[in-house]
Amino acid sequence: MIKIENLGFSYGAFPVLTNISMELRGGNIYGLLGENGVGKTTLLTLLCGLKKPQEGSIDVDGRRPFDRLPSLLGEQFYLPETVAPVHARAISFAKENGALRSGFDPDKFTAVLTEFEVDPEQRMDAMSAGQLKKTWISYALACNAKYYYFDEPTNGLDIPSKTQFRRAVTRYTAEDATLVISTHQVRDLENIIDPVIILDNRAVLCNASLQEISEKLFFDYGTELHPGALYLEQTPGGCIQVYPNTTGEESKVNLEAFFNTVHAHKDVVSQMFNR
Repeated sequence: MIKIENLGFSYGAFPVLTNISMELRGGNIYGLLGENGVGKTTLLTLLCGLKKPQEGSIDVDGRRPFDRLPSLLGEQFYLPETVAPVHARAISFAKENGALRSGFDPDKFTAVLTEFEVDPEQRMDAMSAGQLKKTWISYALACNAKYYYFDEPTNGLDIPSKTQFRRAVTRYTAEDATLVISTHQVRDLENIIDPVIILDNRAVLCNASLQEISEKLFFDYGTELHPGALYLEQTPGGCIQVYPNTTGEESKVNLEAFFNTVHAHKDVVSQMFNR
């Protein structure tokens, strides 16, 4: 389990994260959402130990990420938004670097890359941006990590590749693995992320499962306007409305509409999910 307590980090005089606290449990694919500049990438780099907390703490199964203990380094994988065009064939890169990881499975690397329709013999520095991203994703999944931190993994992928990504993540990660995926492309990932974290500079506005969101908010896809709607979006043939769920009736969560609801009513929604 990952436990974050009163985490704070600043770039010079500019605070990015202030007093952030939450728990992340195994067996979940967390969607990390937030406006530009709220510190999503900073949080991921703190989680994997590339940055040191200036305030508060991060505990990963009794270990601090910034200590860079080999036992924890071998259990985690951080995939940045921009990946390097390595001067090597994909299969050679994977095998050479995978030799440093006890959990690396070369057969899984080849299998995932084949699903992505990328030739393992192709040079990475000759690949398109999408092919390169898929190669790194394949390598990450082949490392069989316990903790994955992905920053905008679907950026640069075409529509079929996004489908392949969702399938690969659900098929090739362990049931007890913890994945934290930062994204602006909510629709790309809404079928696999659960719970949802919505981050603000000075608060975790929400860290809730889709079931919890549905219990507290109702997503109405009809045509009749609701007077208590917190969010309203016109769609062809009707609208999407989000309002407090006072009847206990279930509805299908629309993550984009939910994020916009939180953005428009931060205090109201934060109180709903942080009581």
